[in-house]
Amino acid sequence: MANNNIDNAFTARSKTGAAFEPTYSGALSFMRRKYTKDVKGADAVVWGIPFDAAVTNRPGARFGPQAIRRASAILDNDPQYPFSRDLFEHLAVVDYGDCLLDSGNHQKTPGTIEREAAKILKSGAFLLTLGGDHFVTWPLLKAHAAIHGPLALVQFDAHQDTWPDDGKRIDHGSFVGRAVKEGIIDPDRSIQIGIRTHAPDTFGIKILHGHE
Repeated sequence: MANNNIDNAFTARSKTGAAFEPTYSGALSFMRRKYTKDVKGADAVVWGIPFDAAVTNRPGARFGPQAIRRASAILDNDPQYPFSRDLFEHLAVVDYGDCLLDSGNHQKTPGTIEREAAKILKSGAFLLTLGGDHFVTWPLLKAHAAIHGPLALVQFDAHQDTWPDDGKRIDHGSFVGRAVKEGIIDPDRSIQIGIRTHAPDTFGIKILHGHE
Protein backbone atom coordinates (compact mmCIF):
# COMPACT_ATOMS: atom_id res chain seq x y z
CA MET A 1 0.00 0.00 0.00
CA ALA A 2 1.10 3.58 -0.55
CA ASN A 3 2.58 5.64 2.25
CA ASN A 4 0.28 7.97 4.11
CA ASN A 5 0.59 11.46 2.63
CA ILE A 6 -1.42 14.61 2.99
CA ASP A 7 -3.03 16.03 -0.16
CA ASN A 8 -2.33 12.89 -2.19
CA ALA A 9 -4.53 14.36 -4.94
CA PHE A 10 -1.68 16.79 -5.67
CA THR A 11 1.42 15.04 -4.32
CA ALA A 12 0.93 11.55 -5.78
CA ARG A 13 3.62 10.62 -8.28
CA SER A 14 1.73 7.68 -9.74
CA LYS A 15 -1.80 7.04 -11.00
CA THR A 16 -1.87 3.77 -9.02
CA GLY A 17 -1.54 3.02 -5.32
CA ALA A 18 -3.84 3.52 -2.37
CA ALA A 19 -3.86 6.71 -0.31
CA PHE A 20 -5.19 7.17 3.21
CA GLU A 21 -5.60 10.56 4.86
CA PRO A 22 -7.64 11.85 7.79
CA THR A 23 -11.24 12.14 6.63
CA TYR A 24 -11.42 15.71 7.91
CA SER A 25 -8.46 17.10 5.96
CA GLY A 26 -6.61 16.90 2.68
CA ALA A 27 -7.55 17.65 -0.91
CA LEU A 28 -10.91 16.09 -1.72
CA SER A 29 -10.41 14.26 -4.96
CA PHE A 30 -12.52 11.18 -5.69
CA MET A 31 -11.30 8.46 -3.30
CA ARG A 32 -8.06 10.47 -2.90
CA ARG A 33 -7.08 9.81 -6.50
CA LYS A 34 -4.55 11.99 -8.25
CA TYR A 35 -5.95 15.19 -9.79
CA THR A 36 -4.72 15.45 -13.36
CA LYS A 37 -5.75 16.34 -16.90
CA ASP A 38 -3.21 13.82 -18.19
CA VAL A 39 -5.25 10.67 -18.79
CA LYS A 40 -2.53 8.77 -20.64
CA GLY A 41 -2.23 5.32 -19.10
CA ALA A 42 -5.35 5.74 -16.97
CA ASP A 43 -7.75 2.81 -16.74
CA ALA A 44 -10.59 5.00 -15.44
CA VAL A 45 -11.19 8.74 -15.35
CA VAL A 46 -13.55 10.37 -12.85
CA TRP A 47 -15.12 13.62 -14.03
CA GLY A 48 -17.61 15.95 -12.35
CA ILE A 49 -20.41 17.79 -14.16
CA PRO A 50 -21.86 20.35 -11.70
CA PHE A 51 -25.03 21.27 -13.61
CA ASP A 52 -28.67 21.37 -12.50
CA ALA A 53 -30.27 24.11 -14.61
CA ALA A 54 -32.45 21.50 -16.36
CA VAL A 55 -34.44 20.50 -13.28
CA THR A 56 -38.17 21.17 -13.06
CA ASN A 57 -38.19 20.93 -9.28
CA ARG A 58 -35.62 21.86 -6.67
CA PRO A 59 -32.00 22.58 -7.65
CA GLY A 60 -28.96 21.29 -5.81
CA ALA A 61 -27.59 18.51 -8.02
CA ARG A 62 -24.82 20.90 -9.09
CA PHE A 63 -23.25 20.18 -5.72
CA GLY A 64 -23.26 16.44 -6.45
CA PRO A 65 -19.64 16.06 -7.62
CA GLN A 66 -18.38 17.95 -4.58
CA ALA A 67 -20.54 15.92 -2.17
CA ILE A 68 -19.58 12.57 -3.74
CA ARG A 69 -15.89 13.41 -3.50
CA ARG A 70 -16.27 14.35 0.14
CA ALA A 71 -18.11 11.10 0.95
CA SER A 72 -15.58 9.04 -1.00
CA ALA A 73 -12.78 10.26 1.25
CA ILE A 74 -14.09 8.11 4.11
CA LEU A 75 -11.79 5.16 3.48
CA ASP A 76 -10.26 2.51 5.69
CA ASN A 77 -6.59 1.65 5.34
CA ASP A 78 -7.48 -1.96 4.55
CA PRO A 79 -8.53 -3.37 1.18
CA GLN A 80 -12.10 -2.34 0.45
CA TYR A 81 -14.54 -5.10 1.40
CA PRO A 82 -15.31 -7.61 -0.07
CA PHE A 83 -12.09 -7.52 -2.07
CA SER A 84 -8.94 -9.12 -0.65
CA ARG A 85 -6.61 -6.85 -2.57
CA ASP A 86 -6.24 -3.14 -3.08
CA LEU A 87 -7.82 -2.40 -6.46
CA PHE A 88 -5.88 0.85 -6.78
CA GLU A 89 -2.64 -1.10 -6.84
CA HIS A 90 -3.84 -2.67 -10.10
CA LEU A 91 -6.06 0.02 -11.65
CA ALA A 92 -4.88 3.48 -12.61
CA VAL A 93 -7.75 5.79 -11.63
CA VAL A 94 -7.49 9.58 -11.83
CA ASP A 95 -9.74 12.50 -10.96
CA TYR A 96 -10.09 14.80 -13.96
CA GLY A 97 -11.78 17.54 -11.96
CA ASP A 98 -14.99 19.21 -13.11
CA CYS A 99 -16.40 20.31 -16.44
CA LEU A 100 -16.19 24.08 -16.90
CA LEU A 101 -19.64 25.32 -17.91
CA ASP A 102 -20.97 28.76 -18.78
CA SER A 103 -23.68 29.36 -16.18
CA GLY A 104 -25.04 32.23 -18.26
CA ASN A 105 -25.51 30.26 -21.48
CA HIS A 106 -27.07 26.85 -20.91
CA GLN A 107 -27.52 26.19 -24.63
CA LYS A 108 -23.75 25.69 -24.81
CA THR A 109 -23.79 23.07 -22.05
CA PRO A 110 -24.46 19.88 -24.05
CA GLY A 111 -21.82 20.67 -26.65
CA THR A 112 -19.25 21.49 -23.99
CA ILE A 113 -19.91 18.22 -22.17
CA GLU A 114 -19.87 16.12 -25.34
CA ARG A 115 -16.59 17.56 -26.62
CA GLU A 116 -14.74 17.13 -23.33
CA ALA A 117 -16.12 13.61 -22.84
CA ALA A 118 -15.01 12.68 -26.36
CA LYS A 119 -11.50 13.87 -25.58
CA ILE A 120 -11.34 11.68 -22.46
CA LEU A 121 -12.85 8.64 -24.19
CA LYS A 122 -10.35 8.94 -27.03
CA SER A 123 -7.68 7.82 -24.55
CA GLY A 124 -9.43 4.45 -24.18
CA ALA A 125 -10.11 4.97 -20.48
CA PHE A 126 -13.41 4.14 -18.78
CA LEU A 127 -15.26 7.36 -17.97
CA LEU A 128 -17.11 7.68 -14.66
CA THR A 129 -19.06 10.92 -14.42
CA LEU A 130 -20.52 12.54 -11.31
CA GLY A 131 -23.64 14.67 -11.84
CA GLY A 132 -25.40 16.86 -12.00
CA ASP A 133 -29.03 16.49 -13.11
CA HIS A 134 -30.16 13.88 -15.63
CA PHE A 135 -29.90 16.17 -18.64
CA VAL A 136 -26.11 15.78 -18.64
CA THR A 137 -26.57 12.11 -19.51
CA TRP A 138 -27.67 12.96 -23.07
CA PRO A 139 -24.39 14.55 -24.28
CA LEU A 140 -22.45 11.83 -22.45
CA LEU A 141 -24.39 9.15 -24.31
CA LYS A 142 -23.69 10.96 -27.59
CA ALA A 143 -19.95 10.94 -26.91
CA HIS A 144 -19.97 7.21 -26.10
CA ALA A 145 -22.19 6.30 -29.07
CA ALA A 146 -19.85 8.13 -31.44
CA ILE A 147 -17.26 5.48 -30.53
CA HIS A 148 -19.32 2.37 -29.83
CA GLY A 149 -22.48 2.87 -31.87
CA PRO A 150 -26.03 2.54 -30.40
CA LEU A 151 -25.81 1.81 -26.69
CA ALA A 152 -27.63 -0.58 -24.36
CA LEU A 153 -28.86 1.54 -21.45
CA VAL A 154 -29.31 0.18 -17.92
CA GLN A 155 -31.06 2.97 -16.01
CA PHE A 156 -31.88 2.91 -12.29
CA ASP A 157 -34.49 5.61 -11.84
CA ALA A 158 -37.92 6.45 -10.49
CA HIS A 159 -38.79 8.22 -13.76
CA GLN A 160 -38.61 7.13 -17.39
CA ASP A 161 -37.29 10.48 -18.67
CA THR A 162 -39.19 10.05 -21.93
CA TRP A 163 -41.41 13.13 -21.83
CA PRO A 164 -42.19 14.91 -25.15
CA ASP A 165 -39.24 16.94 -26.37
CA ASP A 166 -38.60 19.34 -29.24
CA GLY A 167 -34.88 18.56 -29.39
CA LYS A 168 -33.93 22.00 -28.08
CA ARG A 169 -35.18 22.11 -24.50
CA ILE A 170 -32.73 21.91 -21.62
CA ASP A 171 -34.84 19.45 -19.62
CA HIS A 172 -33.90 16.61 -17.28
CA GLY A 173 -37.07 14.64 -18.03
CA SER A 174 -36.62 13.81 -21.70
CA PHE A 175 -33.06 12.68 -22.31
CA VAL A 176 -33.97 8.99 -22.80
CA GLY A 177 -36.63 9.68 -25.41
CA ARG A 178 -34.34 12.07 -27.25
CA ALA A 179 -31.50 9.55 -27.23
CA VAL A 180 -33.74 6.81 -28.65
CA LYS A 181 -35.03 9.09 -31.41
CA GLU A 182 -31.48 10.06 -32.32
CA GLY A 183 -30.35 6.43 -32.50
CA ILE A 184 -27.97 6.81 -29.56
CA ILE A 185 -29.79 4.20 -27.45
CA ASP A 186 -31.01 0.83 -28.73
CA PRO A 187 -34.36 0.36 -26.92
CA ASP A 188 -34.43 -3.38 -27.66
CA ARG A 189 -31.30 -3.85 -25.55
CA SER A 190 -32.15 -1.37 -22.79
CA ILE A 191 -33.93 -1.55 -19.44
CA GLN A 192 -35.20 0.90 -16.82
CA ILE A 193 -35.25 -0.36 -13.23
CA GLY A 194 -37.22 1.06 -10.30
CA ILE A 195 -39.78 3.08 -12.28
CA ARG A 196 -42.67 4.36 -10.14
CA THR A 197 -44.21 7.07 -12.33
CA HIS A 198 -46.15 7.22 -15.61
CA ALA A 199 -44.94 8.62 -18.93
CA PRO A 200 -46.79 8.87 -22.26
CA ASP A 201 -44.26 6.75 -24.18
CA THR A 202 -41.85 3.97 -23.21
CA PHE A 203 -40.11 3.97 -26.63
CA GLY A 204 -40.05 0.18 -26.45
CA ILE A 205 -37.64 0.03 -23.52
CA LYS A 206 -38.20 -2.82 -21.06
CA ILE A 207 -39.38 -1.52 -17.67
CA LEU A 208 -38.96 -3.12 -14.27
CA HIS A 209 -41.26 -1.18 -11.96
CA GLY A 210 -40.34 -0.23 -8.42
CA HIS A 211 -42.82 -2.65 -6.85
CA GLU A 212 -41.58 -5.63 -8.87
